Amino acid sequence: MNRSPRHGLAAGLVGIVVLGATATAVAHHSFAMYDRTTTRTLTGRLTRFIPGANHAQLIFELLGPDGKPVVDAKGEVVQWGVETGPAGAIARQGVTVKSFPVGTVLTVTLNPLRDGRTFGALAGILIKCGATLPAGGCTEETGEVLIRQQRNE
Repeated sequence: MNRSPRHGLAAGLVGIVVLGATATAVAHHSFAMYDRTTTRTLTGRLTRFIPGANHAQLIFELLGPDGKPVVDAKGEVVQWGVETGPAGAIARQGVTVKSFPVGTVLTVTLNPLRDGRTFGALAGILIKCGATLPAGGCTEETGEVLIRQQRNE
């Protein structure tokens, strides 16, 4: 059978498109790993903002009522993370790398992971309170509510 070079090129392009579509589908995941029956409201100091096309992530050290980092039994600072909507969508609500610099105090309501790791999916509010923990905590009264997500159940 005699094939022209164009057949090989066409087959190669189809392969690249299929691989690209597969990679995109794998990157976007189900929310089944989060316990949608439980919410936790946590306050922390941002240590990292990871913008993403499908989901952005805010990584923070947990703060106690006194504004000091919470430490675990090993004496290590407890880190939490929360997955939000796409970076573009939350940017329209005022949540950007520029508006949320490292060190920003925030309060977030999330659905935690089912396996107990310290990470969750946004399930309510995201409040920004600036560089220091206000007296009385980072709340709707002391901070700026940037995201108020409604539960879809």
